[in-house]
Amino acid sequence: MGEHRATLAAVAARAGVSPSTASLAFSGSGPVADATRDRVLAAARELGYAGPDPVARSLRRGRSGIVGAVVGERLLYAFRDPVAVALLDGIAEALSPSGTGLLLLPGDAEHGSPTTEQAGRLPVDVVVFATCGRDDDPLLDLFIGRGVPVVAVDGPERPEVTLLRIDDYGGAAELARHIAALGHRRVAVAALPLRLDGRGGMVDDARRAVVGFADCRARLTATEDVFGRVPVAEAPSNVVEEGERAGRLLLSAPVRPTAIVAQSDLLAVGVIRAAEELGLRVPEDLTVVGYDGIDTPWLGERALTTVVQPIAEKGRLTGRMVTELLAGRRPADVFLPVQLRIGTTSTPPPTP
Repeated sequence: MGEHRATLAAVAARAGVSPSTASLAFSGSGPVADATRDRVLAAARELGYAGPDPVARSLRRGRSGIVGAVVGERLLYAFRDPVAVALLDGIAEALSPSGTGLLLLPGDAEHGSPTTEQAGRLPVDVVVFATCGRDDDPLLDLFIGRGVPVVAVDGPERPEVTLLRIDDYGGAAELARHIAALGHRRVAVAALPLRLDGRGGMVDDARRAVVGFADCRARLTATEDVFGRVPVAEAPSNVVEEGERAGRLLLSAPVRPTAIVAQSDLLAVGVIRAAEELGLRVPEDLTVVGYDGIDTPWLGERALTTVVQPIAEKGRLTGRMVTELLAGRRPADVFLPVQLRIGTTSTPPPTP
């Protein structure tokens, strides 16, 4: 049954509860047992019912004046990531004229927890999954079930969610083809977190099967579409120090790679540090490339070969999408192009 035909009464009948109980289950504002709420949300999914219309509800109850921004990583790491900072700044700038507040929310709980439940019940008008939007984040289901409008940046991808994403696959594929054209065949990847569970290290088949983030998955798939299966070292967070650890792992292999593809510029800087600690020169002995296009003052005069994404535009557009949803209009999804920027950290592999 299509979403436009489903009603709260139909959901209540399917779940075997009264319409008032079903309403409380969606709103999170009343004493509803967990089992009952789960039954109501399951019935809603079966019927294609996304919850009470947020525009109509806002007219009845008024707005809270709060927009939630879900940040998957610890705030310490998020605020060290220039991409995350630009996104949050763009949203805050767009909301400033209306006096709407921005509330940072923890996300990406590996399993539902009381903290997740509490965050999902907060009185927010719109929610933005600003960083590390995992495909199966339980917080997303809670907001969708309540009918709270959601904007996702680079994922998660769901029909109920307004999506802003960049061409992760296309950018990573172009970067991989550049490395291949230089003559590299022994290539490895320093990956962003596959899940935010604190794990890092070399990635095996079991870990590959549980990749939770669309951007990480697309970048790895693009690289391996060019080179075939490659060794992957996962960083548990997107910071330079974790890039160093991943770099040391990859460079300690019996057959050392001649090129390392880092899934972010911060990780790439860490890989370069690890290489230099081992006495390797970049790019003469090792090519290192990144993704994002941020400033990399750690590298001095060297310019990182990377894929540039429109960070500032991404932040502004996210803010505009939130503003549209606050006005009761659902904006169209946005797909942004990226651009390969060839710097001085990529060159042909050394002659044996």
